[in-house]
Amino acid sequence: MRLDGRRESVNVDDRRGVGGKAIGIGGIGGLLIAGIIYLLTGQVVDPSQLALPTETGTGQVEFTQEEQELASFSKKILAGTEDVWTAYFAKNNLGSYVSPTMVLYTGSTQSGCGTGSASMGPFYCSADQCLYIDLSFFSSMKQQLGADGDFAYAYVIAHEVGHHVQNLLGTLGSAHREMARVGKAEANRISVRIELQADFLAGVWAHHDNAMFSSIEPGDIDEAIRCASVIGDDYLQKKAQGYAVEESFTHGTAAQRKRWLNKGLQTGDIRQGDTFSLRDGQL
Repeated sequence: MRLDGRRESVNVDDRRGVGGKAIGIGGIGGLLIAGIIYLLTGQVVDPSQLALPTETGTGQVEFTQEEQELASFSKKILAGTEDVWTAYFAKNNLGSYVSPTMVLYTGSTQSGCGTGSASMGPFYCSADQCLYIDLSFFSSMKQQLGADGDFAYAYVIAHEVGHHVQNLLGTLGSAHREMARVGKAEANRISVRIELQADFLAGVWAHHDNAMFSSIEPGDIDEAIRCASVIGDDYLQKKAQGYAVEESFTHGTAAQRKRWLNKGLQTGDIRQGDTFSLRDGQL
């Protein structure tokens, strides 16, 4: 992505090194692939390896240049979502766009939805309108899933911001209330629709960010599509256990996630992203 000269968002709460105790038992990939599998499939996988930034004798945390660059990158992407969605809401009479706060943390932290941990992967909490990211997740994407590239990382952030857009528009609250009313299998079906729409909204953001800033470079879209394909429920379940159980899907298949992300990229129109009125076979 072309991000030279782009501003960094100030709607950031940097808690890295605060609260989460550093442990060193090998590579970070083990914890975060377990987190990805837990987040997307509901399966608890025992992480055998974990390495978070280590504490110095003074109680300070030292971060690598790569992590500092990822922090700056994430702030620029959040700023891009602010610019795009502020303009989009105003142009389409959707009210005022209020940006979420992005919380950067290490290991674990408190959120309005309870304790968040690196093992959960990035997540959005509607209770406090914050999105939470342990930046080591991006290293896991690269090392464990082969999903690499700045646009793939941007897609992850934009997906969580997509949940915030759903929250502001009332879609998320309505879906959650319905999930609380029905059984587990039906709740999973609703969850899939929530997540596919967030993928779509990430694509809508990218469409308009590129229109505003000419940010997309050759290969960027392929990075995001590749990322979407390896975080599908079917792909991750097969990777974890050798087979997939459709009734347990909560985020959608690889094909569905690619389709909805690409639809958002191509149309840039949130009116094209109604995943809730479609039958399962139409997703």
